[in-house]
Amino acid sequence: MIGDREPLVRGSFNLALDEGIGYGTCTVYRRGGEQLKALQIGLTSGGYSEKVDEQVKDGASPLPKIVPGAIGYYFKDVDSENNAAYALLVRGKAQITVQLEMGVKGRDNAADVLALMQLIAPKLITDVSAPSESPSAISSTKAASPSPVKD
Repeated sequence: MIGDREPLVRGSFNLALDEGIGYGTCTVYRRGGEQLKALQIGLTSGGYSEKVDEQVKDGASPLPKIVPGAIGYYFKDVDSENNAAYALLVRGKAQITVQLEMGVKGRDNAADVLALMQLIAPKLITDVSAPSESPSAISSTKAASPSPVKD
């Protein structure tokens, strides 16, 4: 994905922080020389679905359904000299970003960030981040009890 077999990796995630939404980053650096940042994954609170809508309108591809209630986008930066690609997923207040700053020439780097998002989002997005249901949605989802016992 980044063209380096033994990159330097730094970071951590704590899913208990930020009222259970979680917070953290993991950054991958290329070895040697300046140790340039090649990949960064982030989990923060403060996701906004409007940002997703705006990016999709501007040409980003919408993410497929990865976790229930989440929306997102991904794209390859056509102006990047380093084959960069990005993905963002928002669910409730939680936001996950995948930033491939230095992709490999000749690879489908947008597909790489999509695949990575599909792997990590279900592990980082917690039930706490799920958008709350509206009162009408809750009442409309109540079904008759399947219990054979009558009151």
